[in-house]
Amino acid sequence: MAETEQADGGGIEAEANAAAKPKARLKMIIAAVGVLAVIGGGAGWFFFFRHHGEETRAEAGPPPKPPAFIELPDMLVNLAGNPGDRVQFLKVKLTLEVKEEKQAEPIKLKLPRVTDIFQTYLRELRPSDLSGSAGLFRLKEELTRRVNLVLAPNEVSAVLFKEIVVQ
Repeated sequence: MAETEQADGGGIEAEANAAAKPKARLKMIIAAVGVLAVIGGGAGWFFFFRHHGEETRAEAGPPPKPPAFIELPDMLVNLAGNPGDRVQFLKVKLTLEVKEEKQAEPIKLKLPRVTDIFQTYLRELRPSDLSGSAGLFRLKEELTRRVNLVLAPNEVSAVLFKEIVVQ
């Protein structure tokens, strides 16, 4: 009879062990997936973010050369207006910005043409064309476009206002 009790008792333990084995396997699988996720996340960070900084440093290269500036003579022009209106004047001091100093010499030789094209354009303006920051921005863009047409193949990066007075 002892054998049957041991067999019955052993059967209960076997059933408990059989039920515990799938739970233990499930815990092992979850733990393994968690460990792989942590390792995969670390490896992904390592490959994507670590190399990003090295590429930026490799592309930086030597520092860019400082731009050169060319001063233009002061310009005083009368603005276009309706007949009988009070005459208004525009006084501007301009500077041309070029990318490198070596570009400045050929441009200095053509400054009379630049002054002429600016004078001609500025005399066509009305006081309302210069109102507000949007008007000045449009003026700056138009002067840059015109100077680049005159100076081609040389290029001016920007026309800078040192002083602008509408009177």
